[in-house]
Amino acid sequence: MAFAFDSLGYAKKLRDVGVPRDQAEAAREFIMTELATRYDLDVLRRDLDVVRRELESKMDNLGLRLTVRLGVMMAAGLSPLGAVLGTLIRLHS
Repeated sequence: MAFAFDSLGYAKKLRDVGVPRDQAEAAREFIMTELATRYDLDVLRRDLDVVRRELESKMDNLGLRLTVRLGVMMAAGLSPLGAVLGTLIRLHS
């Protein structure tokens, strides 16, 4: 839930206490029209925690997949090398 902020009233109050009109209007433009509550921040924190856990899970999954792929590539690369070395050893015996 957010609370509305009366930026026009804020600018008028600034003018009433002696702030020049152009400065009061400029200040009004930089004020957020809605303020976040603690509830809003708690919801955001929970949402960010969910996203963080999902990303961690996906990164772990990716790490496992890359490990398996590297193992398969090494096995595929070493098999022909083993066959060639075996043949060379038999030829020299």
